[in-house]
Amino acid sequence: MEMRKLGRTDLEVSSLCLGTMTWGEQNTKAEAYEQLDYAVDQGINFIDAAELYPVPSRAATQGRTEEIIGDWMQDRGNRSDVILATKVIGRSMSNWFRDGEIEPRLNRAQIFEAVDKSLKRLKTDYIDLYQIHWPDRKVSQFGANPIIYAHPEPADDETPIAETIAAMDELVKAGKVRHVGLSNETGWGTMNYLNEAVKGTGPRVVSIQNAYSLLNRTFEINLAEIAMREQVGLLAYSSLGQGTITGKYLDGKQPEGARMTLFKNFGARYHTLGAEPAIRGYLKVAEDFGVDVAQMALAFVHTRGFTTSVILGATKMEQLKNDIACHDFVLTAEMEEAINNVHRVHSNPCP
Repeated sequence: MEMRKLGRTDLEVSSLCLGTMTWGEQNTKAEAYEQLDYAVDQGINFIDAAELYPVPSRAATQGRTEEIIGDWMQDRGNRSDVILATKVIGRSMSNWFRDGEIEPRLNRAQIFEAVDKSLKRLKTDYIDLYQIHWPDRKVSQFGANPIIYAHPEPADDETPIAETIAAMDELVKAGKVRHVGLSNETGWGTMNYLNEAVKGTGPRVVSIQNAYSLLNRTFEINLAEIAMREQVGLLAYSSLGQGTITGKYLDGKQPEGARMTLFKNFGARYHTLGAEPAIRGYLKVAEDFGVDVAQMALAFVHTRGFTTSVILGATKMEQLKNDIACHDFVLTAEMEEAINNVHRVHSNPCP
């Protein structure tokens, strides 16, 4: 397994990361343990969680994923061997995350509450990478708008980035957090976090976890340059477009037990007007070269110069094994040209 530096730190993470957001909902604790044990055996040392997980988020299950990971690390006695990442949610109307049932914001008090709850669930006294799950600002998120940025007016109660990163600085100095990262962030937001670090307000962010796939290459537009020049590497999620790239949902199919079958509104981001022709184009590329489309799609993301790690999320072991095999997939120049030809015609149908 290839190891890559996390930002400008000396921390080395596996170039494939185990995603966890189905554990406690679609996956049982036993299934999560099986995935964890297999991933570690394959050389993966990087695990990504969130206070929000499992998905879809609801009060009755929130936090179960971190609890499962905490139990597993305690049972295996391997905390020091794991690079553990988790996240604090951004602006939300969901009031079950915080004491007092208040709407989450990225202010000091709420960040402190969130990290302590995560540490308790994870049964650890430190988090290797603590990520801001999405901004406190009003920005388009998770494909919710047909355009990437709709120029909304700032919210009256918007938490300044300086306050958020200053709170993170306190957590780093207290030893609760080693490094800080972003997620679902924009170029403007990323540079402002970096500028606050230059001012001495807080730690330098080391990574950015955004959606990136053959169906959504918007990261390349401006964030890729920031990632490479500033060493804020991409932790790519949804690199199979929630499984849609495999073609399993084409023609109205609803595979039994699949996420979009169980949760009807979950995959709207990947069912846009332009998604199906793009998916068929990538399936044709894989067919022409006689390769597995999932491994091809993941290998494309894995081999970008701005990618630090590709987050793999699977509900079945056979899916996880197939996805991890992308590490050794040889993406030829001819394959990449064919992929880019599809992209030129069907650019970013699922931003």
